[in-house]
Amino acid sequence: MKLTDAINLDDLRCMAKRHLPRIAFDYIEGGVDDEQGLDHNRGAFDRHRLIPRYLVDVSARPQTTSLFGRGYASPFGIAPMGLAGLFRHGADLMLANAATAADIPFVMSCVGSATIEKLGEVAPDHGWLQLYPARDRSISEDMMRRAHDAGIATLVVTVDVPVQPQRERNQRNGFTRPLNISWSARLDAMLHPRWLADYLRNGMPVLVNWAPYTDDGATAGQIAEFVGSQLPAPLSWREVEDYRRQWPGSLVLKGIMHADDAIRAADAGIDGIVVSNHGARQLDRAPSPLEVLPAIKAAVGERMTVMLDSGIRRGSDVLIALCLGADFVFLGRPALYGTAVAGTAGAAHAIDIMRREFDIVMAQSGLTDLAALGPECLYRDPSGDWANDRRI
Repeated sequence: MKLTDAINLDDLRCMAKRHLPRIAFDYIEGGVDDEQGLDHNRGAFDRHRLIPRYLVDVSARPQTTSLFGRGYASPFGIAPMGLAGLFRHGADLMLANAATAADIPFVMSCVGSATIEKLGEVAPDHGWLQLYPARDRSISEDMMRRAHDAGIATLVVTVDVPVQPQRERNQRNGFTRPLNISWSARLDAMLHPRWLADYLRNGMPVLVNWAPYTDDGATAGQIAEFVGSQLPAPLSWREVEDYRRQWPGSLVLKGIMHADDAIRAADAGIDGIVVSNHGARQLDRAPSPLEVLPAIKAAVGERMTVMLDSGIRRGSDVLIALCLGADFVFLGRPALYGTAVAGTAGAAHAIDIMRREFDIVMAQSGLTDLAALGPECLYRDPSGDWANDRRI
């Protein structure tokens, strides 16, 4: 199957599943515990329908969006994904290059396999840095300094990892710390020769942004062990307030799911939040971000930028999220599926699919102005009133 045969994001997912060994695909695809959250994230979008308006001139329907004083070509970007280099060597910069070409933001994880400095070099106007705070606060402070020196304008601090979650797929595959890869996973990897050749040629991805804080000559495994000793770190509002004082650019908190936390973030001077349940990879019984979005928007929508990720798989999903109050959305797994299959071209194809779908759905819904989107554009499933619930 050629890359151009993928006409939707699920096609890219199926191609990635064939290309990747189970241990790698499960790491991307999986959730936690019973993985009910994965289905719940999707189900939240399925409970909404767009009400089309016809006899409307839809010949012009721009997607351009302003975010933190900068314009982007579409109202979606690429979310941070750790260990992206496991799925294709150099994946982080491939995603950065595809996002830059498409004029959308890419958030690189601090546990990626490209340096902060390189991100600033290849994506000076499109690269954001995602930070997992370290137990040694001097490391986090130095990463922020490096990001600022590299010209990165937006820092995204992930707040929803108080402890390591129980990802059962990883445990079964032996993809744990320390690595204890099962024999069945090893044998399965041999059945995926293209991925295996890439892995044997380049080895386990190095978490290069942490290398300066380890011993000279540390191996990829030793750096990974060091990172494991630093993450997750205790994180409170006191640290968030410190980050606000230290970081001169736009500061975003990723993982906010409660309106009261959003209000406190706004009070602390945070510029934006990403309403997110970490792609259902942290707390399996958490609500979908889409479910809590309206309450959060009502609480802080006039004070800060409200963004969303988790569960975005169609152009219609983007439109639904915008109608319910998101100023911007991020997708993660689909872009990484495309990258795993075909590198930068695969990431670009995922972006093109999403952009095309969004454009078609805008036209089919009779919508021409993103600023006019609101809940009145949606039909809510009458079996429940969760979309207007302000209790959360």
